[in-house]
Amino acid sequence: MAIEAGTKAPDFTLKSQHGESVSLSDFKGKKNVVLLFYPFAFTGVCTGELCALRDELPTFVNDDVQLVAVSNDSPFALRVFADQEGLEYPLLSDFWPHGEVSRAFGVFDEEKGCAVRGTFIIDKEGVVRWTVVNGLPDARDLTEYSKALQNL
Repeated sequence: MAIEAGTKAPDFTLKSQHGESVSLSDFKGKKNVVLLFYPFAFTGVCTGELCALRDELPTFVNDDVQLVAVSNDSPFALRVFADQEGLEYPLLSDFWPHGEVSRAFGVFDEEKGCAVRGTFIIDKEGVVRWTVVNGLPDARDLTEYSKALQNL
């Protein structure tokens, strides 16, 4: 069960596609965070979603907001994926311990061995303010993220 709005988001530290450690707490007091979990790099729906975010990047990466995308892929696969698709925002690897952060947010599918499509908008104080969880084949609507960000 995914964590709900009004809940303090669990802190985490994961490696990005560039090998840098990124923590949720890095943004506390500074930026709202759009935390997006996706199943796997190089798959059709995931590539479409992440490229749509790339194409609307000023909405999701600016002085007030930071987009962070998490999958269970290795950092090495994420680097190739980011380079191939021109993704310049952090792609974080929840590879090992496998799915630990995805589980903490309640979006890890034990049978499939990957995160489902969960999105959490976390305010500057670290509290989840909006969330949506879609099944593996179902893409998310970016306009919903924009509206939720405007309401912060």
